[in-house]
Amino acid sequence: MSEYDPKYAIARTDDEAVLYLELHPCPDCGSADTPWEQGLTDEDGELVISYSGVCPGCEAEREYLFGMPERETFAPFPNFGGPEPSELLDAGQWMQVADSAAGSVPDDQAEAAYVLSIARAAVEEVVKFIPPGTLTVPDDAFWTDEGRDVRNAEPGRFRLERLLVVRDSYRDTGAN
Repeated sequence: MSEYDPKYAIARTDDEAVLYLELHPCPDCGSADTPWEQGLTDEDGELVISYSGVCPGCEAEREYLFGMPERETFAPFPNFGGPEPSELLDAGQWMQVADSAAGSVPDDQAEAAYVLSIARAAVEEVVKFIPPGTLTVPDDAFWTDEGRDVRNAEPGRFRLERLLVVRDSYRDTGAN
């Protein structure tokens, strides 16, 4: 974490911010199809990333503000962030993303590799929550009800050894 305490959770990359938005449909009607406009804005003297749009389902105006990362992380998609753990999605939510991607692998080899790269990257995000010298994701890495539900259903999935095996299997399967 940075030395300053931003008001807004940091979106480490555009890929992470867009994934967060996809996982948070309109609270009024449930639509996940909001066309987002991205920009920078000043909020109380702090430069933040703004995603705003109008929900096509109910015409509610929506806006999410994210803190700026200290440094940009450049890599091909999926690029969810640098070495630090996410502030937007907790460890259980990342596991849900991995499970969803791995559960929807198409038959086409190129498309399968693409989908499995998302699953692999999501598992790598879970690993980032494990502090050096420890072997499991700590309890404080689960701050949402959804994330805690995933952990509580099968806590063993959040052991480092198991996470690395799963990550590697997604990489190896996607390479075939």
